[in-house]
Amino acid sequence: MAAPEANETVESYRSDTDQQPNSLMRVREWLVVEGDRLAVAALISVGVFVLFVGLYEVGLISFTNANSVTRVASGMIAGTFSLVTLVVSINQLILSQEFVSAASAHDQLEDVLSFRDEIAETAAVPAAPASPTRLLELLAESIHGSAVALSEAVDPESGADETQAGGQGDVSRRLITQFATDTSESSQRMDETLERSQLDTFGALSAAIEYDAPWQLYVARQIRGRYGDSLPAEGSDALDSLINDLVLFSTVREHFKTTYLQRELTRFSQLTILTGVPAIISSLLIGFLYADITGANVTIAVLPYIVCVLITIVLSPLALLASYILRTAAVTRRTASVGPMMPQKDPDEGPFADSDTDTLE
Repeated sequence: MAAPEANETVESYRSDTDQQPNSLMRVREWLVVEGDRLAVAALISVGVFVLFVGLYEVGLISFTNANSVTRVASGMIAGTFSLVTLVVSINQLILSQEFVSAASAHDQLEDVLSFRDEIAETAAVPAAPASPTRLLELLAESIHGSAVALSEAVDPESGADETQAGGQGDVSRRLITQFATDTSESSQRMDETLERSQLDTFGALSAAIEYDAPWQLYVARQIRGRYGDSLPAEGSDALDSLINDLVLFSTVREHFKTTYLQRELTRFSQLTILTGVPAIISSLLIGFLYADITGANVTIAVLPYIVCVLITIVLSPLALLASYILRTAAVTRRTASVGPMMPQKDPDEGPFADSDTDTLE
């Protein structure tokens, strides 16, 4: 692959996470990720009710044929039981991860304590905080500090020796400075978001997911491999510190994400069981409404609306499933890889060519 031209702007290599969303994107993000899952499920249920009432009002559907309605009710009962069975399977999968021996539990605890000690040493604090949100915030501050130190060490205007920094060439020095500046700015924005999300677990996780740590780690490692020998001592130390901070941040984010998904799926299981029982009862009621040989047991004027309400209750577990799967799938998709393995990036996107012999110069 040919190397990029020397006059190519480094702005084209920045992370794409800072794009300003439009109104449609905000609505989509609220439905898929940001909105409370119960609120999204309720909105879907209201939409189902409005849809059925609207179709009845325009004459596209009817509730007068007892055979058709009871067949639909029977199918809904079977579907609800299938959904409950699926939830039980999910619960069993989650519980299977919790069954460990005493030795395994001890090893896991030792690994966690060792990792927290490493974070405390890196961030220069007496002990790593217990709150995942505060832990991410601490690492964001450390990333910001390392990026600022790298920029000051490489940028000749900051007082670094021109013979040390200038040996890299104007293009490489400009790329490193721009990378350090972008990293410090994005980490500072994430730190501010985390400060506002102290009581919002998913808000903190969302901010960590949006932070493009894998891309920054990729660029930092490329810089160390290509220009590490020409960096001043302060710049080399700052770059190594930045890489270590990004590795720790990515590890904490993955652990935080796993813990969050376990709790979210457990909550989904509980809510599905709570809504599954009323759904089955509502399905039975639909059948019982048409159980009389003379037809429906209520007046034809209110029958369609009663049936629409019961159908909405029957479909509430499905609405709950849709709302939770949308978020968990989005979180998993956006963090599908660990480290600088980024399937969402274009093959030719980035400031470095694939060949070891190709450089920017």
